[in-house]
Amino acid sequence: MIEKFKLRKLIEDALREDIGSGDVTTLAIVKDDRVGTAKAIAKSDTIVAGIEVFGEVFRVYNSDINFKAVFKDGMLAEKGEVVADISGAMRDILTAERVALNIFQRMCGIATLTNRYVDAVKGTEAKILDTRKTTPGLRELEKDAVKTGGGSNHRTGLYGGVLIKENHITAAGGITNAVKNVRNDIPLTLKVEVEAKNLEEVKEALSAGCDIIMLDNMNTAEMKEAVSFINGRVMVEASGNVTLSNVREIAETGVDFISVGALTHSASAADISLIIS
Repeated sequence: MIEKFKLRKLIEDALREDIGSGDVTTLAIVKDDRVGTAKAIAKSDTIVAGIEVFGEVFRVYNSDINFKAVFKDGMLAEKGEVVADISGAMRDILTAERVALNIFQRMCGIATLTNRYVDAVKGTEAKILDTRKTTPGLRELEKDAVKTGGGSNHRTGLYGGVLIKENHITAAGGITNAVKNVRNDIPLTLKVEVEAKNLEEVKEALSAGCDIIMLDNMNTAEMKEAVSFINGRVMVEASGNVTLSNVREIAETGVDFISVGALTHSASAADISLIIS
């Protein structure tokens, strides 16, 4: 989970971006300190993710706003169900509404899509992973949402592990040189993963002494052949062109991990409305 001070800064920046010099609409309409209530309602079935972040946006804007979560992260909210109750100064609820919903809808959408992928591979040994294809500034929240949906996190950033990709291999003059160079330069605790696009590169990566091999954009027949050749000597990840329609077939090739960029770069925001009452 994102650290409290980082979350607060993220929210403050988002509110500042949206409000600027002031919420001219709300200030013109609500000219007093009247108190109001609001309900956040799921407009379609969704896995709840980031419910505390949702509430924190209102609290950062006005600490006197009361927020009561009806659902916990990871729970399924069905269409029409109330996921949270908010009460406090009407002006402040209205002003903070959009930022709060933007973050919450985003996280719920990611968790819901992730859950669909996890369900699709149920019964296999494959784990669904996210990638670094995240919204700048929101990575930790988006990766938290992936976990809430039942997925697992790949490295959080470039500092989290070695992933030697096609351009690194070209720059190093080959897989063997690339693995040798990083082994000479990194702590022993860091794992080394190598991207391979065909069986010859799989063989070279294995000989070079990597810890994980990523099968990049291979078809399932090629994946099966690669998994058979590797034979459990290192972990295997499948990546590239993964969809809900083919993820099960990929999982059944025997790979250990399936990374899905779509979890964060293509998830639709959950349909959630805030209704003032």
